[in-house]
Amino acid sequence: MSQNSLEKQEAKLQQLNQKIKDEKSKIEQRLGKQIISQANLDYANLSNENIKSISKKVAEFLKENQAHN
Repeated sequence: MSQNSLEKQEAKLQQLNQKIKDEKSKIEQRLGKQIISQANLDYANLSNENIKSISKKVAEFLKENQAHN
């Protein structure tokens, strides 16, 4: 393979990796928004401490449900 071909493949790989990162970020944002919306939480009251606590509770709940399925 020529150097130019390898560079093109590397550029495509970097683009794909960026698309994956972007999609993960979108999913994380949508998930967070849905949890906040469904729980009727007020953005003004969500400190980092509250966010961590809620995240931990949701994660524990999901893990427990996966273990039962």
